[in-house]
Amino acid sequence: MNCIAIIAGTYKPEHCGVAHYTARLRYTLKKQDIESVVLTNHAAATEANDSSVRGVVKNWRFADLMSLVQAVNSTNADILHIQHAAGTYGFERAIFLLPLLLKATGYSKPIVTTVHEYGWWEWQPKYLPPQFVEWLKMWGQSRGWWEREDGFLLSLSDAIITTNSEAEKVIHQRLPQLKQRIFSIPIAANVDLTPIEQSTARQKLRQICNWELNTIVIVFFGFLHPVKGLETLLNAFQKVLTTSPQARLLLVGGVESLALRAQEAKRYWDKLHALARELNLGNKVYFTGYLDAETASEYLTGADIGVLPFNHGLTMKSGSLLTLLAHGLPVIGTQHNIPLPDGIRVKLVPPRNVEALTDALCQLLKNPDQRSRIAEAGCAFVEQFSWSSIGRSHLKIYQQFLTNNSEGGGSQNCSTWRGRGQSIRT
Repeated sequence: MNCIAIIAGTYKPEHCGVAHYTARLRYTLKKQDIESVVLTNHAAATEANDSSVRGVVKNWRFADLMSLVQAVNSTNADILHIQHAAGTYGFERAIFLLPLLLKATGYSKPIVTTVHEYGWWEWQPKYLPPQFVEWLKMWGQSRGWWEREDGFLLSLSDAIITTNSEAEKVIHQRLPQLKQRIFSIPIAANVDLTPIEQSTARQKLRQICNWELNTIVIVFFGFLHPVKGLETLLNAFQKVLTTSPQARLLLVGGVESLALRAQEAKRYWDKLHALARELNLGNKVYFTGYLDAETASEYLTGADIGVLPFNHGLTMKSGSLLTLLAHGLPVIGTQHNIPLPDGIRVKLVPPRNVEALTDALCQLLKNPDQRSRIAEAGCAFVEQFSWSSIGRSHLKIYQQFLTNNSEGGGSQNCSTWRGRGQSIRT
């Protein structure tokens, strides 16, 4: 196996968690001598400015499907790997028909689909009676022909990869006949540790933020979005200062993403700053904006307590959680109806509860020994989640489903793409 083709709804790693995951996977596979080519929309490919990232559709609508089918059939890749989260495709449904159309046009390479999100969004056409749509969904799903959320995307894939237990559980319930095709590969930390002494990182961070060296830094890491509980955090932090005036709050992450674009992102950024001013937090809170991975790691290494007060609760789908744990931080998070795995040590509070979050922060601020114990347990737990492990798991799946047939250029390298009569060299 020399190459895989990856379909990505978008490929802007700095603005999308799924795109970032895809980029990390490609990098990990390349270290194993597996090349990859990304098939995405024209806008993302233009911005990427990388010949291995190819714009093959304008959008992800039904009118773009045949262009996508032609692009897949024109690659020399041994395997097609679809990265799927509804939002990355603009919640368009055309991608659900892709495996069916590929097989109808004679495509015979293995198809692997990674499901990043599942169980919360379905097609509900306005022009058909709801009762009929529900009957149609269940009729095909009961026979394993399609499933109610993602059409033919899962039922016609040779392998289905889930990145979280919630998605895996729902798929097993809906498509029990596909049990042998379903594989679980948990995600890893978003950001690798930058090699820097903790004392150096602490001093550097406090100089950048214009804080005293003896301050205790509480850090949030991830996209700054309305669902992340940041309003709750800012209000709780104001209360924390009454008993722990040496505390400081660091918000590491940008605002603009696929979920929050352009002017909408700016409005939310301005809203958070306005709330900080309203609470008279002054220079005790610092917004970094988007940071590259190395700088973000240095900031996290220099912090003392991690906090993720998500409105919907904290789960193992959070790369931010794994990143904070990997950086040796004790973490305060919010409760979810799906419990975190045994062995993980995270201090949990109810979502949207200012008082509970205030109390949890105050306890850790005043108890360095407790911070150390929680941090050590977190570091030990997160060791099982690594990109090298993710890469090995993917290779094992690829090899299992890879046909012995090298027909169609499977033995060639990704550097040649047979598209529209051209050869594109990477």
